[in-house]
Amino acid sequence: MIRKCLFPVAGYGTRFLPATKSMPKEMLPIVNKPLVQYGVEEAIDAGLKEIALVTGRGKRAIADHFDISYELESQIAGTSKERYLDCIRNVLDKGTFMMTRQRQMKGLGHAILTGECLIGNEAFGVILSDDLCLNHDDEGVMAQMVKLYNQFRCSIVAIQEVPLEDIEKYGVIAGEEMGDGLYRVSSMVEKPKPEDAPTNMAVIGRYILTPDIFDILRDTPPGKNGEVQLTDALMTQAKNGCVLAYKFRGKRFDCGSVPGFIEATNYVYENIYSEGSA
Repeated sequence: MIRKCLFPVAGYGTRFLPATKSMPKEMLPIVNKPLVQYGVEEAIDAGLKEIALVTGRGKRAIADHFDISYELESQIAGTSKERYLDCIRNVLDKGTFMMTRQRQMKGLGHAILTGECLIGNEAFGVILSDDLCLNHDDEGVMAQMVKLYNQFRCSIVAIQEVPLEDIEKYGVIAGEEMGDGLYRVSSMVEKPKPEDAPTNMAVIGRYILTPDIFDILRDTPPGKNGEVQLTDALMTQAKNGCVLAYKFRGKRFDCGSVPGFIEATNYVYENIYSEGSA
């Protein structure tokens, strides 16, 4: 049974400067909730109630968000405004939060390896807050992936078909289709040029990883941009065993980009938000 979900939240958020100069990008609000809270709710709804946050300098607001604010709560206790805290109180009641710091930004693979002290020797989920995944009429993406893990017991990555002109932004997979949007991965390439991409199936920010990934990451040399790439470690896993790729149900927004962030905000406001309960 998977219990833990790791959130790499140490990045600088340079595409949202100057807003992110003093504010973590993961705390940017989609209407009335910060990005990272949507991801945490998705994890908890999937049964992953132990939340491991890999943070960095200037990220204390994330820790404060997942804690009680005595001054604020005492000020609005018993008033009509208190209902605005219902959704975060629900998260705090259900989840347990652990944190460690990534002292240097050396890529996603390095961030995940930094979180080993919080995860231990067990399979775990990974959610990248930049990728907002919504499926409000059905189960969330992580819940879908947990069901697959319970069946196949191997690492799983979420994938989505993207236009070839955008393929350089992503890790890309190729593999044998096993049916129902599920592929056995035979190849993974990090941010290829369109002419070098094996497919247009891009990895997005949802993973389930088996604990041997930590030893593989330790032995993975820096790759593209001098960073330790999770894609390289997953390719090693795929050669030695099995990695599955899953074409998930739901909508995904690239909230690491300004256009995607605006699109997500408009979608949530028009389709999900209701005052005091979103």
